[in-house]
Amino acid sequence: MYLFFGTIHFNKVPLTRRMNTIPGLIHIPFNSLAKNTFKSQTTLTVSVFGLNEGLHFTTNNESQPTLAKHSLLETIFTTLDNAIIKFLDPPLHLSVDPCYTLTGNFAPVDEMSPTECELVYGFLPPCLDGVYIRNGPNPQFIPSGPQHYLDGDGMVHAIKISQGRATFCSRYIKTNKYLFENQLKSSIVPNVIGGMKGLAPFVARAALFCARIVLGQYDIGKGIGVANTNVAFFGGRLYALCESDLPYALKVKHNGDIVTLDQQDFKGKLSMNMTAHPKIDPDTKEAFAFRYWATYPHMTYFRFDAKGNKQKDVPIFSMKEPSLTHDLAITQKYAIICDIQLGAHPMNLIHNGSLVSVDKTKVPRIGVLPRYATDESDIKWFQVPGFNVFHMVNAWDESDEFGNDVLVLVAPNIFSLEHFLERVDLIQASMEKVTINFGTGVVSRQTLSTDNMEFPVINPAYIAKKNKYVYAAICEKTPIKSKMMRTIGVAKLDIATSEEGNKEPHKYTMATRMYGDNCFGGEPFFVARDPEDSNLEEDDGYLVSYVHDESSGESRFLVMDARSPTLEVVAAVKLPQRVPYGLHGLFIKEKYLSSM
Repeated sequence: MYLFFGTIHFNKVPLTRRMNTIPGLIHIPFNSLAKNTFKSQTTLTVSVFGLNEGLHFTTNNESQPTLAKHSLLETIFTTLDNAIIKFLDPPLHLSVDPCYTLTGNFAPVDEMSPTECELVYGFLPPCLDGVYIRNGPNPQFIPSGPQHYLDGDGMVHAIKISQGRATFCSRYIKTNKYLFENQLKSSIVPNVIGGMKGLAPFVARAALFCARIVLGQYDIGKGIGVANTNVAFFGGRLYALCESDLPYALKVKHNGDIVTLDQQDFKGKLSMNMTAHPKIDPDTKEAFAFRYWATYPHMTYFRFDAKGNKQKDVPIFSMKEPSLTHDLAITQKYAIICDIQLGAHPMNLIHNGSLVSVDKTKVPRIGVLPRYATDESDIKWFQVPGFNVFHMVNAWDESDEFGNDVLVLVAPNIFSLEHFLERVDLIQASMEKVTINFGTGVVSRQTLSTDNMEFPVINPAYIAKKNKYVYAAICEKTPIKSKMMRTIGVAKLDIATSEEGNKEPHKYTMATRMYGDNCFGGEPFFVARDPEDSNLEEDDGYLVSYVHDESSGESRFLVMDARSPTLEVVAAVKLPQRVPYGLHGLFIKEKYLSSM
């Protein structure tokens, strides 16, 4: 997530930087590391923004920073860093105290080269020949000041399966930020989610980092994103995504290793950033996406053709204020975006000391525009009170008896937005079905589940089409004091039965699999038994996910039968190292890996 604040123009020259950090886990005191100076000459156009990565910049010079000797200037910067922490930072809230939030299975792990795994139960079905790859925050260095879980550098955890054997690999996304900080062995870029509480420390860190850039230490032309949210496969390429930056292209090697290829601006046609949740049409292979921004226009819609070529931007001028919109949905005719109550404004830092705020007077809206729109002239907005969504499940087209277009959208609705970022463990969601009749303008809503579910997925072949089944992670019932949410199991919902008459919400849940005492997982992913068989039932396949046992410290890759009434476990693979709780992932079949 991010927020743009403004544009500042600077001119060139060298700069230095150091922060008190420790590599690896955080159960020992923070130590001062080596001090280094970087030099590069460049003319800069600086755009400062943040919610996830803090600041983003563009440059007209491609020079790389180079190591230089220690300097008095670096000592000054070190002193200023320490002064911000000592005199300006308020006492750390649990949500941004790394000594609390980045412990247990939220703590980072080291990279792991491809390592063979032990199959401890069952068998790995042939349809799983390929790779399951999941992204998530995994900070390389932890600053001695505040850090939120979502500030961490992106790391992908991949399990490559071939003929019943599995190989596991963990690799950082080699972003510009990662490479620079790895060279220094120190944290450089301020964590803006963690550091956005309070005007004085926020402004001080932003100013100090801008000074470092002006003096030439950091090659800002290549961004400061962390690529830690999702992975997507379209146009024959695999990308690591975080919505505050451009995508990073990845490659899965034959031995299961993950290589970062480059940062992608799609031949200069993609500027600044894009959502971490593009939607890929399974039939046309097109990808549909957007970016949001704090300056006007606050949202821009665009798409990629089947070959991965970016098409024309469509600014959404009718979104009058910034909204932290995280996801979109598509149908065969339309693209759907949401304008929610959660926003981020610089003035919030003055008014209430927090950049992100909830506008309870704002009525959330659903925006619907033709998916091949060249401008926003045909967009339609529908007010949906209290409807705040982070993740879309699916959407499809229908029509009423008079031939009017009808749009159906399924998504978990977040009730407690005030807990966003600070108490994510307290967030509650209910699965909802929203029906919009374009002819009458009527918006109807139906609750499908009041259980607290998130990270919803479907059979990918049904994206943009009417589907029957939804699989979602069941969130932990007992709050864990500001750590990110943990999931205790997975549920299967039959949303088609909602058309058979009024039912109690729990009636739509037709199967669950709980992971067991002190075991927690994440987002599931559905893999069809035979994606090429058009006659296959929608739920004929498997659910896969990483699950961690906090008692034993062991992580496993679980394979569950999606058709089983109990989502029966058919395979369990013991992983050679702990897999921290993360965010989103996908499965790619072997034939696509070889042609990547």
